[in-house]
Amino acid sequence: MISFKNGNIEKKDFKVLFIYPNTMMATLVPIGISLLSSCLKSNGFQVDLFDTTYYKTEEINFELKKVELLQLKPFNFEERGVTFINTDMYIDLNNKIESFKPDLIAITIVEDTYDLACSLLDSIRKSDIPIIAGGVFVTFSPDEVIQNKNIDMINVGEGEYSLVELCEKMYNHEDYSNIENIWFKSDGNIKKNNLRKLIDLHELPFIDYDVFDKKRLYRPMQGKIYTMVHIELDRGCPYDCTYCEAPHLRKLFKEYNCGNYYRTKNVDFVMDELRYLVQKYNPDYINFNAESFLARPVKELKEFAEKYKKIGIPFWCQSRPETITEEKIRILKDMNCKNLQFGIEHGNEEFRSKILNRHYTNKKLLDGLKIVEKFGIEYTVNNIIGFPDETRELVFDTININRRINPTTINCYLFTPYKGTTLHKYCLEKGYITRNLKVHQLLDSVPLKMDSISYEELKGLQRTFVLYAKMPESMWEKIKIAEKFDEKGNKMFEELKKIYYENYF
Repeated sequence: MISFKNGNIEKKDFKVLFIYPNTMMATLVPIGISLLSSCLKSNGFQVDLFDTTYYKTEEINFELKKVELLQLKPFNFEERGVTFINTDMYIDLNNKIESFKPDLIAITIVEDTYDLACSLLDSIRKSDIPIIAGGVFVTFSPDEVIQNKNIDMINVGEGEYSLVELCEKMYNHEDYSNIENIWFKSDGNIKKNNLRKLIDLHELPFIDYDVFDKKRLYRPMQGKIYTMVHIELDRGCPYDCTYCEAPHLRKLFKEYNCGNYYRTKNVDFVMDELRYLVQKYNPDYINFNAESFLARPVKELKEFAEKYKKIGIPFWCQSRPETITEEKIRILKDMNCKNLQFGIEHGNEEFRSKILNRHYTNKKLLDGLKIVEKFGIEYTVNNIIGFPDETRELVFDTININRRINPTTINCYLFTPYKGTTLHKYCLEKGYITRNLKVHQLLDSVPLKMDSISYEELKGLQRTFVLYAKMPESMWEKIKIAEKFDEKGNKMFEELKKIYYENYF
C-alpha cells in the first residue's frame, strides 16, 4: 500500500521531470503538479520541472489581455523581478533533460495547451525515456492523447497513487503494465487498465511548491503583486453547470464505482497544511481553492473561522451568489477575507436556468451581492458571453445585471466548448463546432458556427463589456463605436479607456 509522509525521506536513484505547458504568463500555480511532486518526494523520488509560463509563446500574455479588457488593474511584474525568458524554449527543455537525466517524463495537459504540449514533446531529442501524460484533457480524450507518437502512457483520472506506483515499479524493475488508471502502449496495442478508487484527501502529503520557481507564487490583484499561496479545500464541485467538466467527472467515477468525486478536507487537516505553507513560503495572501467556498454549512464555516483567526493572513475565495447569507459574509469579514469572486455567468434568469443549469433568481443574486457590499468586502464577478444560441439582446441582459451591482472588477469571458461538458455535446449536435476543434483559453475561445451572433460581434462586446456595465447610457453610442476593431473603433476605445481609468478603476 502506498503511503505519503511529510518531512525528510531517503532519496531514491529515480528522477521524474514534470513538463507544464502553460498559457503565457497565466500566473495561477497549479495545485495538481505541486501535489504530485509532493507525493513523489514523500516516497523518495527526485523531481524537477520545466514550466513554460515565462516563455513568449503568444503575441500578448493572458494577464495583459485582461488589463486591455479592463478586467485587471495595470501592474508591473518587473518590479518583483519577473520577466520573460528570452532563450529558446525547446532548446532549454532538451538541456534540462540532458542535465537532469530523468527516468520518467510526466506532462500535464489541458485542452487549451494541447498543441503546445505536442510541440514540446516533438522537440525532445530521441531518447528511451518513457513519457506519461495526465490532466483533465487526458481523462476526457484518452483515445486521442494515447495516439500521440511521443506518448507511451496516459493517466486517466487522479494521479497521486498511480504515478507513485508507476515510479516504484519502474525503480524496482517490476512489470508496471497493470497499474490502475494508466493506459499503456505495447507492441502497437493499447492496454486500458481500470479506474481505481478515488483517494482520501486526508491521506495526501502537504503541497510542495518548491518544484516551481519561487516567483511563480507572485500573483497580481487590484494593481498590486502579492506572494500568494493556494490551498486545496475540496476537490470537484457539487453543482451541475453545463459548461463545466466537473459534473461529468462525478458521473465518470460514479459509473466505475470509484467513489464520490466531490470531496472536502476536514478543518483540522486544512489548518495543519496551512500552517506548514505559511511558515515555509511567508505569503501575503491566501487563496482558498474551492469551487464554492460558501456552500459549506455555517457550523463548519464557524469552526474554520475560529481556527483561521490565529493565522489571520488576508485571503480570497470564490463562491456562487445563491450561497450568500448575511451570517456567512459576517464570518468571512471577521476572518479577514479581503476579496471574493462570484460567477454570475449570465443575467437572463430563463437562459441561465435552461442553458447553464444554474437555478436562482436575479433577486437572489442582487440581494446577496448587496450583503457583500454592506460588509465592505471587495468582490469580482465573472460573466460569460457567446453561449450557444445567445443573441446580442441576451448579452445585454448580462450587462444590465452588472449595472445593478458594484464589484471592484468585472471579468467577461467567451464561452469555450470544452470536451467533457454538456454544452460541448450540444454544440456538436447543432453543428456549431466540429469534433477536431481546438480551443484557446476562455478569453479568446473559438468561433461557433451559429446565426444568432457572430464571433466578431462577441469580441467587440467583450472589449466593451466593462464600459457598458459601468458608464452611463448616455455614453452607449460611443461605446458601440468602440466595439469595432477598425481605426475609428480603436481610437474610441482608447478614449473611453482613459475615462474609465480616471473615473471607475
